[in-house]
Amino acid sequence: MADQTNHNSSTGAVHSDAVSQNDPEAQSTGQNPARAAGSEKRSLLSGLFPFLRSRQTSSIREDLTDALSDDANSDTAFSAEEKAMLNNILRLRELRVDDVMISRADIEAIEYSTPLGELLELFESSGHSRMPVYVETLDDARGMIHIRDVLNYITRMSRQQPAGSEQPAAAKRYDLSKIDLTTPINELNLMRKVLFVPSSMLASSLMARMQASHIQMALVIDEYGGTDGLVSLEDIVEMVVGDIEDEHDDEELSLIRNPDGSYTVDARAELEELEQLIGAGFTQGEDSEDVDTLGGLIISALDHIPETGAIIDVLPAYELEVLEADSRRIHKVRITPRNGDYFQG
Repeated sequence: MADQTNHNSSTGAVHSDAVSQNDPEAQSTGQNPARAAGSEKRSLLSGLFPFLRSRQTSSIREDLTDALSDDANSDTAFSAEEKAMLNNILRLRELRVDDVMISRADIEAIEYSTPLGELLELFESSGHSRMPVYVETLDDARGMIHIRDVLNYITRMSRQQPAGSEQPAAAKRYDLSKIDLTTPINELNLMRKVLFVPSSMLASSLMARMQASHIQMALVIDEYGGTDGLVSLEDIVEMVVGDIEDEHDDEELSLIRNPDGSYTVDARAELEELEQLIGAGFTQGEDSEDVDTLGGLIISALDHIPETGAIIDVLPAYELEVLEADSRRIHKVRITPRNGDYFQG
């Protein structure tokens, strides 16, 4: 889940670093992103440390730059993957939060009063393990909720025994009928903290802060205290080691070419990928500057989530029709070229 975090309330939460209870654990249902790169890291360091020990200069950054240059001593024996990772590490010092964040239009979040049942449906459909929680709009974020905590709550409530029950502890059974799926999530006491950070913050500084606080999700706030985007620890780690695929990542873009020449595509499709598969014209214009996905482009242009059936006229080369959407996000879009020349193949 690329990956998500929460931001400050417009009523004054801007001065808070986080909200809700402590988050002492790693926040992913899968392997910790930092550990996922463990084998690559050990291989990299095995070649890096001997090289650095042999250097007498004071700047490690200069040493790394020398090691990666075309004229570097062949004894360093860095593989192509290791060189790419080292270059990314050097570049990380220059990246800001707004270089790695998910834009506001692409954030999947849950409203404070949403029933438990709807929360479970959203977790299932999104594939995320964490979800920002807000009141009315993303500009009033209250924290985040983790699927692990939700499952722990369901487990705990479904095995509670009535007062005075004579049933032995070993015979306790799980009874899911005890779970009230209409309970608003704000009454479950499950929210965790999120960090609130400015877009100008260095990505490396945010990474250090996440590691120190054990909070792996941050909401990026603008100068007015509104939510501008979201960053997870995984997003930052991927800037160094490359994409970290998990069981929820789609293996390939869901794109179907229809007999009439139009395309049916998942709204989460990235604009650059659409240009590669369909043709130019998706990353042009002001509306596409700050978004990465087709759904994000539509929401950014309209400033709201359109209803199913809406025709969107934001791209000169294509007509967009919303085929499937709900109150939280767009799911499927039909792309019809205005001119066949825009399509490849």
